[in-house]
Amino acid sequence: MHIESYLFFNGRCEEAVKYYQQHLGAKLNAQMRYKEAPPGDGMAAKANGEHIMYCNFTIGDSVLMASDDCVNPETKFQGFSLSLTVKDKAEADRAFNALADGGQVHCPLTQTFFSPYFGMVADRFGVNWMVIIPQQ
Repeated sequence: MHIESYLFFNGRCEEAVKYYQQHLGAKLNAQMRYKEAPPGDGMAAKANGEHIMYCNFTIGDSVLMASDDCVNPETKFQGFSLSLTVKDKAEADRAFNALADGGQVHCPLTQTFFSPYFGMVADRFGVNWMVIIPQQ
């Protein structure tokens, strides 16, 4: 069994993926717009053709999928966080600061009993992130 995260954005999928490419080194593996769907596809017919119907990207060795949700226009990222494991404080600071830019810091980076450096932030797209250096 295998689980991958699928993020739904409200018209900002392309912007989000480009942001993650620039600031987290994400690599876009595949992308399809609604206008590329076969004629007669019910969901695609209702959507903005320029919006992303599906994309697949990697950050490090983790795969994420995403799209612009054409069914639920009130997308909210609640009840979960993506955990970004980094090697050192410099990498943690860089990633955390990029995610916090235009977002909201919930817990600044700090030493904890379970990590030498850990913080929590919601990015400008509303996605919750935990940045962590694992205990050695």
